[in-house]
Amino acid sequence: MSNTPMAANPLTRAVLEIDEYASGLGWDQPARLFALVDTARLRSQEPALAAQLGLEVESESAGLTPIEQDEIASGKPLDEFLATIAWPDAVAGCALTVERLMLPPSAETQVPKDLSEAKLARWVAEHPERQEVRMTVAVLRDGTRESALRLREKDSPTEVLTGPELVPGLADALSATFAD
Repeated sequence: MSNTPMAANPLTRAVLEIDEYASGLGWDQPARLFALVDTARLRSQEPALAAQLGLEVESESAGLTPIEQDEIASGKPLDEFLATIAWPDAVAGCALTVERLMLPPSAETQVPKDLSEAKLARWVAEHPERQEVRMTVAVLRDGTRESALRLREKDSPTEVLTGPELVPGLADALSATFAD
């Protein structure tokens, strides 16, 4: 992808590629799940698929190719959906991109006690300091993690925050999809 830094490691490049793809679709999108496959292995074992994805030229040997999976059912909670996933051996990792509302840490003391999930979601949605954020989180089978966060109000490739521990709960849930 054009805005993906070349100095980054393969997992970071994959996360930023997915973030850029999701950004091109606009906001208010459903969650999207991706399998991450070793690009060189894909080229050698599935040449027709590699050609379809535009990967027939060997531009790098240590890359990861994100392959979007079927749409995630909107009626099922994300954690329940992720608990149903099992990946074949050819999948090196997986990634998820999802939009959520976030509050700054200073708002934690303002959260009313004993709210149901629905009432808490409504309270957050109406909070004046809320931020819309797109999170892209990826994990590899070996436990390596990477994340990218993009705020809707700063929707620019130069404003994407990356790091392995930005969304630890989601990374844990994705890692669990590789547990035996």
